[in-house]
Amino acid sequence: MKLTGDWIERPATQAVCRMIEQGGYQALFVGGCVRNAILGASVNDIDIATDAHPETVISLAGAAGLKPVPTGLEHGTVTVVSDHVPHEVTTFRRDVETFGRHAVVAYSEDVAEDARRRDFTMNALYARPDGTVIDPLNGLRDLQARHVRFIDDPEQRIREDYLRILRFFRFHAWYGDPVAGLDPEGLGAVATHADRLSDLSRERVGAEIVKLLSAPDPAPSVAAMRACGVLVAVLPGSDDRGVAPLVHHEQQAGITPEPIRRLAALGGDGVADRLRLSKAQSKRLALLRREASSITSADELGYRHGAETGVDVLLLRSALLEVPFDPALCARVAHAAKATLPVTPHDLMPAYSGPALGMRLAELERRWIDSGFRLSRDELLAG
Repeated sequence: MKLTGDWIERPATQAVCRMIEQGGYQALFVGGCVRNAILGASVNDIDIATDAHPETVISLAGAAGLKPVPTGLEHGTVTVVSDHVPHEVTTFRRDVETFGRHAVVAYSEDVAEDARRRDFTMNALYARPDGTVIDPLNGLRDLQARHVRFIDDPEQRIREDYLRILRFFRFHAWYGDPVAGLDPEGLGAVATHADRLSDLSRERVGAEIVKLLSAPDPAPSVAAMRACGVLVAVLPGSDDRGVAPLVHHEQQAGITPEPIRRLAALGGDGVADRLRLSKAQSKRLALLRREASSITSADELGYRHGAETGVDVLLLRSALLEVPFDPALCARVAHAAKATLPVTPHDLMPAYSGPALGMRLAELERRWIDSGFRLSRDELLAG
């Protein structure tokens, strides 16, 4: 199999490969760029594996007029910038000793050794600069079957980094076959080590959950997380019963997947803190949860919170209450989001001032919203 596409044929990228190969070393694309290219998905980040040591990569890049940036020397990684495009170049490695997230590694000259220290077989695929795919661990078969499988012993892979428990579900959500389900051996291993998720930083857990919930349909993965004790370990108090209906409503209405909306459907105790969400994400999550359980009308949701948030709340209500979603409400909320109260404080002065002015303005706003935004300025002031 040979890969093609703008990402691999780009002169800037080929210049990095040529720089390494002309120095007498291997340059192999690896990981996500190869996986996504085979699947026909977009390629965003370019990772290159090589048997050249980092100091050699730095020297070769400088001699070739490229910009080497020592972004991860402790991991054997140098970022080589070519025509403003970053390329992560990492030396082949093999694990000497592993403990949790950390590992003692040694450089290697064997691509198979480098492949065996990765997480899943579908991520252990390489490609030469001409696009020829190298498959040292039969990962191509698993990728084509959309089977997320740990490399060799699942428990050993998990002990190397317990975040791989969440990555297992995230990769299934994005690349797995929902009909075939998750790999049984992998499921058993993650269930065994679910209690070790508490060893991870909340930032790493939060980032992984957000990526998982950004998948087109994360519901099967989330249900599997619940079944094997992973969901309660990361989000105690959560309930995934609303996720599948929410995804269905999103797809029915043609609405783009959004992780905080899905997180609001899950709920849970202290979610924003447990996942170290940003201030903006935390504020949005709290708003969605609050309004999803309110009786605020579709018109008022659009007017007060905007079209996107208004529709999100209505989607959540339908999912959590297990009732159909009416796509026509999207247009109604969008119309309400553009509405502007025709009365201003100046219109009520000097008859009203201070707190009385605010109360009167709120009364008129309520009448105007309840009218479907139909009452005019004169009608409101005459009332």
